[in-house]
Amino acid sequence: MSNNQKHPKANEQIRRFPKAFVWAHAINGIAFFALYITALPMYTEFFDWLYPVFGGPAMARLLHRIFAVAFITPTFILLIFSPKFLFLWMKELVTWKKRDLEFFGNFVKELFGFKFGHIRQTFFNAGEKINSILQIFCAILVIASGFTMWFPEYFPRALVQWGYVLHNIGFGLGIAVIVGHIYLSVVHKHSRPGYSGVVTGKVPAWWARVHYEDWYDEEVKKGNFPNLDDPKRKRGA
Repeated sequence: MSNNQKHPKANEQIRRFPKAFVWAHAINGIAFFALYITALPMYTEFFDWLYPVFGGPAMARLLHRIFAVAFITPTFILLIFSPKFLFLWMKELVTWKKRDLEFFGNFVKELFGFKFGHIRQTFFNAGEKINSILQIFCAILVIASGFTMWFPEYFPRALVQWGYVLHNIGFGLGIAVIVGHIYLSVVHKHSRPGYSGVVTGKVPAWWARVHYEDWYDEEVKKGNFPNLDDPKRKRGA
């Protein structure tokens, strides 16, 4: 099964992410790009033209700090409203098996349009795990260094100076990771059908069945997802 044409109900949707994740993901994305844009004129005069857009340097700094607080909230949103998903996510990130390593060889073939085979995956595949780990690392780097810059009076001068360096590194690496994340989730033809997951929380059942077979089959056994291989469904019953 490699495309939705093999399923009688091609538009059938199943829930992949809880609503709390949808909100947390949206807030995280908006806050990150807002932080990046409001910071540009602070780092180079080339973007000084942005200051009038924000209402002046002082307002730009205020907006940067407001969005910095917003950037931290997604973790608390998940912890309060969907702790089960948060713990599943963390468990998946530290669980690595042979199939995770096998995934990368097929992923490279898929990325460049060569013939590839699917490796059965759980809720997150190996590529998504790497993406999450890198984003978490960048977030920790940006947040920790941001605190030293925001409250320099509470930290040693050397630590504050290093904070500026690490802040730039964190955002630079973060942008690179997010550009790749956007390409693979929105542009790449094999991943694009799942983009609705971060908007509505739901994805096409056929797509989830192909990309996360072990997870999907477990949910079928629990009665949560439709069995797309049921002969009755194939006959349109």
